Amino acid sequence: MTAGGTDMGPEGTGGDGERSGGLRAALAGLTTRGRSFLAAGVAAAVCSYILGQADLLRVGLLLAALPLVCVAVVHRTRYRVAGSRRLTPARVPAGTEARVHLRMDNVSRLPTGLLMLQDRVPYVLGPRPRFVLDRVEPGGRREVSYRVRSDLRGRYPLGPLQLRLSDPFGMCELTRAFSAYDTLTVVPQVEPLPPVRLTGEAAGYGDGRHRSLALAGEDDVIPRGYRVGDDLRRVHWRSTARYGELMVRREEQPQRAHCTVLLDTRRTAHHGSGPGSAFEWAVSGAASAAVHLLERGYAVRLLTDSGSSVPGPDGGGGFAGSRHDSAETAGLMLDTLAVVDHSDGGGLSPAYEVLRGGGEGLLVAFLGDLDEEQAAMAARMRHRTTAAVAFVLDGAAWSRGAGFGDGPELRERLRRLREAGWTALPVGPGASLAQLWRQADGQGATRAEAEGPAVGGMTGSWA
Repeated sequence: MTAGGTDMGPEGTGGDGERSGGLRAALAGLTTRGRSFLAAGVAAAVCSYILGQADLLRVGLLLAALPLVCVAVVHRTRYRVAGSRRLTPARVPAGTEARVHLRMDNVSRLPTGLLMLQDRVPYVLGPRPRFVLDRVEPGGRREVSYRVRSDLRGRYPLGPLQLRLSDPFGMCELTRAFSAYDTLTVVPQVEPLPPVRLTGEAAGYGDGRHRSLALAGEDDVIPRGYRVGDDLRRVHWRSTARYGELMVRREEQPQRAHCTVLLDTRRTAHHGSGPGSAFEWAVSGAASAAVHLLERGYAVRLLTDSGSSVPGPDGGGGFAGSRHDSAETAGLMLDTLAVVDHSDGGGLSPAYEVLRGGGEGLLVAFLGDLDEEQAAMAARMRHRTTAAVAFVLDGAAWSRGAGFGDGPELRERLRRLREAGWTALPVGPGASLAQLWRQADGQGATRAEAEGPAVGGMTGSWA
């Protein structure tokens, strides 16, 4: 929520400063009706002088005096109002609505006149909202609301909120603006994904969960000396007899499985633009996969072809640190994906270098068109991870906007990825990520059975 106040008098926050400046601002606020009355009055006065008609002069003076009196009334008006804006929610998926609540408080001792309230919004969110507020009593409050919606991802500023004071005849309007802004974040749509098991995790990880030694005082795999407060049921009697002192068991503790979601943002790898484009499908897919895996206990990082990762490298190689910050991490990733755009990079080598430095765990990639060189680079990424799933967008089909291409180049790229150990699936227009998610599980299981014992029983849970 943002709040602010403004003074509707001649020395308000509009920057008028001195009284003469406020009067000039009031004169500049003459409406078309006011300017027409003033011009008609001057013309009538000139005609009365030329024609010698005194009655016409009186009519002209009346026409000219009315807008000037209205200017003086608006100029002399003094009262203070405070306004606030509240978004519910401040982060919405593309294609859904958010509601903006506006509240105006009259904090002066005088009642207000007729006010017109206007909020500035980008055109992609809809028409500019305008409200007419009747007289607000001293200490009174008025609340209004409007809805905004965007089919395009991004961060959109709302504000500043403007108040327009008008006289009863509509001759003069005085505008004041609050300085506070709000930001509406439109994130990619997140598709619910089914829980499946993925073959391809390294043997010994057991459901894809790495195991590590705990810190002192926690369970571990090696017996240690007894400490005050340790549970006697954990005493390891064989080690106690061997060392001649009480020894307690330290058992193995599971650690969060790691997953990297790779998003290919290269401009040359995607065709078209807009909500139904291949790039938007890839962004939405990356968001869906990241949120799904975070909800199931994975430590997830978002990686782009340029090598940038979210969370940053300060948080354990870019991975989310603990289960408790999963919601915060999901929000951070969605905020990043809300503004992600095409990169001008020509290859996947920066992402490959990041994976070389810490590419353990599952790798889920959303790739655009791959030439021979980039397909080879993606194939090498698989050797840095325990399991890898690639959703390769079919550029030819997305260019046509319908159908599904199965050209020799696409088949060759998929074959190369699969030979390197990837579970690779082509993606055409209108594809459902949930269905592809299940197909990835089935394809990985088939490959693992075909490889037999040479794989070493590589099977694990990936969500």
